[in-house]
Amino acid sequence: MAKAARSIWSGAISFGLVNIPVKLQSAVQDDNIDFDMLSKDDLAPIHYARIDSKTGEEIPYKDIVKGYQYAKGKYIVVTDEDFAKARPDIAKTIDIIQFVKEEEIDPIYYEKPYYIVPAKGSEKSYKLLLKALDETKTVGLAEFMLRNRAHICALKNYEGVLLLNQLRYDEEVKAVPDVKTAGERITPKEIQLATKLINQLTETFNPAAFKDTYIAELKKVIKAKAAGKDIQIAEPKKLPATVKDLMEVLKQSLDKKKRA
Repeated sequence: MAKAARSIWSGAISFGLVNIPVKLQSAVQDDNIDFDMLSKDDLAPIHYARIDSKTGEEIPYKDIVKGYQYAKGKYIVVTDEDFAKARPDIAKTIDIIQFVKEEEIDPIYYEKPYYIVPAKGSEKSYKLLLKALDETKTVGLAEFMLRNRAHICALKNYEGVLLLNQLRYDEEVKAVPDVKTAGERITPKEIQLATKLINQLTETFNPAAFKDTYIAELKKVIKAKAAGKDIQIAEPKKLPATVKDLMEVLKQSLDKKKRA
């Protein structure tokens, strides 16, 4: 497990008249390989410049501001203070609006997790909220602002630490696609075999058992290529486009699992 991240936000949790100064830390990390963009001809690195469209000169980051185009070619500069003015009530607070049962939140709404740690002097009120969430078996639904945008979130006790799950707004979730299966007939025997296969493959979930092996294998490919070695590519699995005999495939799957 990776070491604890640095705080990316500081403020307070508020519910009723209770105010708990806290800090926010990311609960996840990306483990990707960074690639540089190169010119195909000479493999020289490509630089991306911030060019002023009027003067043609490159502009340093410190001189770049955010602008909103309110009419064609006309902009108004928007500062961090302007973002805070839009919702001053949540500019520096995680404002708990209500408490709900966690199972009432559909998983499709979960977007990104953060850890909340208490600021110095707020440990007792922080622990009180943890205990109260456990006693009521609820999570707190709250609003807060991060990176100049308002978000909704769910607060829960996660192994003795407050976990903030940033949620998607309902309007961000697309409608469920229309999948036409009404005309397909499933026999009781097919259901029985499919259920038996699922039962054979059912285990207790252990997240540590799953590793991102793709990045490790990609690094091996890059290392071999850098050393001028031939890279052996495994043949991908050949899967049929459609299953013609569902019963036969289910039986083969069960036999394969038994042999394994």
